[in-house]
Amino acid sequence: MTSVYIPEMARLVGVEQMTATEKLFTIELPNGRSLGHDPGQFVMASVMGVGEAPVSVSSSPSRSNGVFELCVRQVGDVTNALHGMEPGGWIGVRGPFGNGFPVEKMRGKDLLFAPGGLGLAPLRSLINQVLDERGAFGRVIILCGARRPQELLFRDEVDEWVARDDVECLVTVDRGDDTWDGHVGVITTLFHQISVNPRNTVAATVGPPIMYRFVLMELLGKGIPESQIYLSLERRMRCGVGKCGHCQIHDLCCCQEGPVLTYAQSKGVEEAL
Repeated sequence: MTSVYIPEMARLVGVEQMTATEKLFTIELPNGRSLGHDPGQFVMASVMGVGEAPVSVSSSPSRSNGVFELCVRQVGDVTNALHGMEPGGWIGVRGPFGNGFPVEKMRGKDLLFAPGGLGLAPLRSLINQVLDERGAFGRVIILCGARRPQELLFRDEVDEWVARDDVECLVTVDRGDDTWDGHVGVITTLFHQISVNPRNTVAATVGPPIMYRFVLMELLGKGIPESQIYLSLERRMRCGVGKCGHCQIHDLCCCQEGPVLTYAQSKGVEEAL
């Protein structure tokens, strides 16, 4: 068995420019082995001689086909190095790590997804698994937000969700431009356009920390129980296995007990939100 501390070399088989700052990397493990992740989990991706960084898995387990996908924003040394790589290159991978979304608990429920910005990357994994098993779930509502049209990730997939008659998908941007004829406003303005059965609804939201405060207010305002609201907390994860303490908030270890937590679990933890 490969050690959780030693990266496994994996090959880049696809690199796609998504926005000015994000690229989608398609990665193949040795022998086409499946990553074996749950939606919401992350890996530690490394570039030899540069370093290692945590990245949420963006592809669904139901669509593995021997590869997995990482959507990476260019923000530091490791991600800069990744953005400079081409198909055929090799990176190190450790994981998957962490606690993902509880798909089994969601079966038979109405689902409300609220990704914001880069938060769509990890939540896409869950959304696509749900859509691949569509008959196992009730209503599927997706409220998707981005700062500008040019920053909306997975635009083609989002358009497909909007076009489906078994999905209720609403999209907004904070600031529109000449190319945008859709809704303009922060993501919380979309909540006024939907109604839910709160006791039968499970919500999942991923986005920047400032977004959580306002999205959580909307979800709670709809009457959705705290134990049925899931969010992802990514906080300075370094080792991924709960040893280094960098991601610890008091007695909560985000890389192991998270990154996916219910609001009921996270609200009592100082600095968690």
